Amino acid sequence: MKLLTVTEREAGQRLDKMLAKYLNLAGKGFIYKMIRKKNITLNGRRCDGSEKLEEGDQIRLFLSDETIGRFSSVPVQPVKKTSLDVIYEDENILLINKPCGMLSQKAAESDVSLVEYITAYLLETGAMTEEDLKTFRPSVCNRLDRNTSGIVIAGKTLGGLQAMGAVLKDRSLHKYYQCIVKGRVETPCRIRGYLRKNPAANQVSVFKDPVPDSQAIETEYIPLSVGSAYTRLQVTLITGRSHQIRAHLASIGRPILGDPKYGDPALNREIRQKYGVSTQLLHSWKLVMPDAVPEPCAGLAGRSFTAPLPKDFERVMAGEKL
Repeated sequence: MKLLTVTEREAGQRLDKMLAKYLNLAGKGFIYKMIRKKNITLNGRRCDGSEKLEEGDQIRLFLSDETIGRFSSVPVQPVKKTSLDVIYEDENILLINKPCGMLSQKAAESDVSLVEYITAYLLETGAMTEEDLKTFRPSVCNRLDRNTSGIVIAGKTLGGLQAMGAVLKDRSLHKYYQCIVKGRVETPCRIRGYLRKNPAANQVSVFKDPVPDSQAIETEYIPLSVGSAYTRLQVTLITGRSHQIRAHLASIGRPILGDPKYGDPALNREIRQKYGVSTQLLHSWKLVMPDAVPEPCAGLAGRSFTAPLPKDFERVMAGEKL
């Protein structure tokens, strides 16, 4: 017999969802059969799998150790030792300053993403054990492009994931980016357009007027410092679409320096030679939490967090007096 006690990390999910994670090599049919035969009980009583779990609930699996071992595994992908730049951490969430070049989530099975580094970090610090990973896997709540640096929110508990997911979905959590663009931009502006994605090429196009399969977009920017040839902007996404900042700014003749997909190739070569910049200068700089945040993250209400700008930014800012 195996006893599972629901912790704050797993609370809030359905029983069958948690069992599917714990017995991850078993089919749904096996799990429901064990529930029907009362080989799986919740708090000593018959259950049907739809129950919403609370902290302290006790799940008993009247299965042999051999059966549990056959159907329960924890694949932990090995990663190179890395030092995560943790901006903030509590029992439920992590805020990480993601470096340029790192995926937020896997695009292919063989990829190593920020999620794998977070998992390794939580295991190393003792915040989680491999046994914990059988019923809950940490994950990111927002994603940044591989070559965009800055703040990524990760959930250490289901409640943390749900709370941050809610404020991201209703857009009450405000995200501010910084970037360096071509040309002099002297006045704030809110620009509008229509974005169409080409999934096969992982690229988007921006149009002034609607076209088939396009989505309306809005982007707001404020110049922070203006140099002779470049401007450092603060950018806010009014709508949040894939590659929106990069493509939208490029569409008005203000490509982001170093952007390999939407940027100016000649300008990219110039800043590579002059400052050693080989990636786009776009950084998720600041998060401002709303005045009300759902539990268990209510204590974050009204707080703001910033991620220091990368060295590439600093070199260009110093050289161009931005």
